[in-house]
Amino acid sequence: MDPITEAYLTGRANLIIALCSVIPGYWVTVALVDKIGRVKIQIMGFAVMTICMLILTAAYPELTAKPYTNVPAFIVIYALAFFFANFGPNATTFIIPSELFPTVFRSTAHGISAGSGKLGSIIGTFGFGFASSSSIGLQGALAILTVGMCLAHARKS
Repeated sequence: MDPITEAYLTGRANLIIALCSVIPGYWVTVALVDKIGRVKIQIMGFAVMTICMLILTAAYPELTAKPYTNVPAFIVIYALAFFFANFGPNATTFIIPSELFPTVFRSTAHGISAGSGKLGSIIGTFGFGFASSSSIGLQGALAILTVGMCLAHARKS
């Protein structure tokens, strides 16, 4: 496949996932954040993401086996993980710092908090790429993500 076609298909797949899971996850957070609570939403998000990643890790060979009959199941689980990433820690990490820090320090502390999150995202993105292209492969990289989400969930609980 040529690079332009691959970029188009990847972009199209990402757009579909965003429209079906990421954006609705944010809107569900907006609708329920005051009813459920910020910390409960974070805990629930990490819990469901951990379960989804555990399923993807354990069932990876079956979900990606040729003739690719299980790809829809892989996409649904992946999209569900993205939904709960946004109806969970992704949205609440913007809300909690702005409410948590005292007014005098709010902008500086929120900036440090946001910057720390961006640094973690960079490390995770490059680390996942490195891990998935190393000898452990994509399934091993998914296992590392699963452990990380489990630790984040355990820390929040």
